[in-house]
Amino acid sequence: MNQVVLTGFADEISDDATEQIITLQKTGLSHLEFRGVGGENVLDLSPAAVTAFKQQLDDAGLGVSAIGSPIGKVQARSDLEAHFDRFRIAVERAHQFSAGYVRIFSFYHEGEEADQVRDLVLAQMYRMVDHAETEGVVLLHENEKGIYGDLPERCVDLLQSVDNPHLRAAFDGANFLQSGADSRRDAWPALKRYVDYFHIKDVEAQSGRVVPAGRGDTGLEAILRDALAQGFRGFLSVEPHLKAGDADFGGTGAQRFETAVEALRQVLQRLGAEVVQPGQAISRKTK
Repeated sequence: MNQVVLTGFADEISDDATEQIITLQKTGLSHLEFRGVGGENVLDLSPAAVTAFKQQLDDAGLGVSAIGSPIGKVQARSDLEAHFDRFRIAVERAHQFSAGYVRIFSFYHEGEEADQVRDLVLAQMYRMVDHAETEGVVLLHENEKGIYGDLPERCVDLLQSVDNPHLRAAFDGANFLQSGADSRRDAWPALKRYVDYFHIKDVEAQSGRVVPAGRGDTGLEAILRDALAQGFRGFLSVEPHLKAGDADFGGTGAQRFETAVEALRQVLQRLGAEVVQPGQAISRKTK
């Protein structure tokens, strides 16, 4: 039976570190994808804040699955030298929090067609991957609406062109659907050989409403079934994006996070997947 490890964006629970940790423990997660704490982005934390939060996580027995950086969420024709300096911080954070992955994006291209910025994007991706390889971390490209790699064919272009094991994919079916791609029919078959990591949320195609796993139109359950059949073992990162005022799935940040985790657990139970519990040994190391 394939093992999966549940993680999530704890900054959707609360800005408060203690509330993040309590909710992660309550929902039985062993890791978080670190995007922010204390109202600050992970890249903007002071050295003291880094040390303090790392100690809190260690004391709670929680790991960091990935640094959920905003790298690549800038215009392709912006100051990429300054942005590369930010990228170096993201890699440093991966070392500080013993995370094997850094989440990145592939740059916006406002006012231009995607193919007009392809060379710029690839040049920056090559540069970041070279640094990641030197530093011993793996970059996860997340598909996101409006960036170069928003559609399956351009994600494949990036991954094939760079062709380096230090660049892999974080698959987000909801983002594909919101970009106009069929996540189950088109995105997953094209990308599954590159996927190390999943972002878990779902969306209704007609309304655009974000819903818990298995409640929308991304084909998430079928995608995970195929991933498991293909031998996937790795992180499933809960990214609720549920609205506080949603009549069915709203509430506080902690309540929405709990709703999202429970929905994913129900999907995994139907699939017969084994979820690694906090403190449980993983039979094969996840990256």
